[in-house]
Amino acid sequence: MSDEPAVSTQDRLRKRRQNINVLFRRDSELRGKLAIYFGAILIILATVSLTLFLVWQGLRLFLFDGVNPLHFIFSNDWNPGDSAHPTYGAFPMIFGSFAITFLSALIATPISIGTALFMSEISRKWGNKALRPVIEILVGIPSVVYGLIGLTLIIPFIAHHGGGIGYGLLPGMIVVGLMIMPTITSIAADALQSIPQELKSASYALGATRWQTIYKVIIPAALPSLLTAVVLGMARAFGEALAVQMVIGNVTDIPHSMVNPAATLTTIITLHMGNTTSGSAFNHALWSLGLILLIMSYIFILIIRYLSRRSKVL
Repeated sequence: MSDEPAVSTQDRLRKRRQNINVLFRRDSELRGKLAIYFGAILIILATVSLTLFLVWQGLRLFLFDGVNPLHFIFSNDWNPGDSAHPTYGAFPMIFGSFAITFLSALIATPISIGTALFMSEISRKWGNKALRPVIEILVGIPSVVYGLIGLTLIIPFIAHHGGGIGYGLLPGMIVVGLMIMPTITSIAADALQSIPQELKSASYALGATRWQTIYKVIIPAALPSLLTAVVLGMARAFGEALAVQMVIGNVTDIPHSMVNPAATLTTIITLHMGNTTSGSAFNHALWSLGLILLIMSYIFILIIRYLSRRSKVL
């Protein structure tokens, strides 16, 4: 009989500790959820605020300075610094941005996907141990380093063998192609390695060779993810500024050949934004170029989301 109160007291203390632990866990979960929700709301507000700010700044050229939006997009005459007759034709920069984007993707895509296939299907062990660390290092190299390589090696080579002064779309596409190769390769390798082994085994069981399996089974199964990798690389190419600025020549004319100087949206913005007066028409024109970049960024994001949904369905 003398042990019953002691046992009862121990049980009460144990239950009290359990209740305290439960309350502490619930409190920790609540604080964690609140932190997550706060972070998500903060990101959403920052994105919406940034978008609205860029839209407002980009539309000021058309709302307050009387520039026709169609003339701004399709005109070739860009001379906003002329005090007497300023002109705002952004088509040469739009053309340069798209040219650099697609030409660099044309260079980088086959090499990157070929490297990813080698890493994931031909020599996975050596690829993961040797190639993947190198690719991850290349992803982290600053763009100015690629620009310096283009400025000191590629431009003199083109000037000596291709004519002209060396600046133009050709060195730009080579430099940007080198920059986006690691990005495309890394994402493509992950996509190829995620293909179920059952598909490959079934192909081999039917008598297909390794190359037939790669061509007819693996690539079609991973195609949406591979396209996502390419679009991500193109999105980076479209927004690249410093490396392109160092090698393209920054001339606001449509180039007649690959070795003629050109310009992109980002190079003109970085060249002139610090030299314009806030509130001037020239400054508004640069913000309008930034608005075009924003619109293209959202288009790339929508394409990536669409391809991601397709890959999940497949």
